[in-house]
Amino acid sequence: MAGICGSFDSLMPTELSLSAARALTLAAMGLAEPPARRATKRTVRDAIRRMGALQIDTIHVVARSPYLVLWSRLGDYEPRWLDELLAEGAIFEYWSHAACYLPVEDYSLYRRQMLDSVASGFLYPRASRWIAAHPEVVARVLGRIRDEGPVFSADFERTDGRKGGWWEWKPEKVALECLHTTGELMIAARRNFHRIYDLRERVLPEWNDEDARPLAEVERALALKAVRALGVATARWVPDYFRTPKTGSAALLARLADEGALVRVALEGAKEPAYVHPDNRRLLAAATAGRLEPSLTTLLSPFDPLVWHRERASAMFGFDYRIECYTPAPKRRYGYFTLPILHRGRLVGRLDPKAHRAEGLFEVRALHLEPGVRPDAELAADLAGALRRVAAWHATPRVVVRASSPPAFARRLTQALVVRSP
Repeated sequence: MAGICGSFDSLMPTELSLSAARALTLAAMGLAEPPARRATKRTVRDAIRRMGALQIDTIHVVARSPYLVLWSRLGDYEPRWLDELLAEGAIFEYWSHAACYLPVEDYSLYRRQMLDSVASGFLYPRASRWIAAHPEVVARVLGRIRDEGPVFSADFERTDGRKGGWWEWKPEKVALECLHTTGELMIAARRNFHRIYDLRERVLPEWNDEDARPLAEVERALALKAVRALGVATARWVPDYFRTPKTGSAALLARLADEGALVRVALEGAKEPAYVHPDNRRLLAAATAGRLEPSLTTLLSPFDPLVWHRERASAMFGFDYRIECYTPAPKRRYGYFTLPILHRGRLVGRLDPKAHRAEGLFEVRALHLEPGVRPDAELAADLAGALRRVAAWHATPRVVVRASSPPAFARRLTQALVVRSP
């Protein structure tokens, strides 16, 4: 490692083993330990601030992804709190890693991206082009919202004779989405997970575009936020977090480290420097001293920031993960919507679940452990506890495990499910 370190920092940065880096990452992401206290609306908001972005996805095999990501960190909480935070203006929706809930204090960063979308390369210029090409539709949509208040997409009757569908949006729906992308509209709230659109000036009445941060500050701020959220990161991993440009990322991180805004570390196996945010210095010290021992066992959403970057999950955890809901059924290896299993600092497998709410049943259709993972009693007990918790939170208290690889683990896990800790 000394040779690697000397190649990029004459001051010999801290050496960080993969096990220590994993512990640091999990602690920074709120996934190292079970929650110490009962969740509140404030802890929901704080979790979103810690991550910097909470990805939105509508798939509902179990809880929709943003709710499940929060459960993995907070345990039992009221999903309505997320909806209330949006309606109260504590968070907002916009494009980041993907469609995300974002802390409202970061609006100045994303508003700059809206205003400079073409120059910055962050956004989709076709939204602006569609708006320019359909002025009558845009005027009609904006006029109705100004006159009548917030709207659902369903409030606009389809008049083009098409049946609709995911790729056949009616013109008014396209207008709503494009106007949201360019920042003229915001998502004021959600009802039954359906978006309610309103004018930006009504959602954020105090906002002034003069407060939008310059682009250079945006790039700097998002890089720092990404490194802080990730715990430890290389230049290859940082752009994916907020989907910022890859070009220039390595130079930007190097400058931030030279300024003291980031801490360089030598990550085991890495051929490039890695970085830690100063806010995580205490965690870095504890990790290098071996004092961080992750103890949480939980299930993760496929859109959890711990696993959403496939390259990083593989490099850090040796876990090759791909969501298969977009893969034709005959080609799926593990299942439609498999949930990664986090066990005491390792990603040890994945399971294919289905919450049958009407029957009160949480079904594990298949469970696959990673090669080399011991299917022992400790893993069975910890995973049984996680399954009981997530099933109770779903109001599907009965848990059934249909199959596993290795096959004997399903029996051991089923036995553990009926044995509760005192």
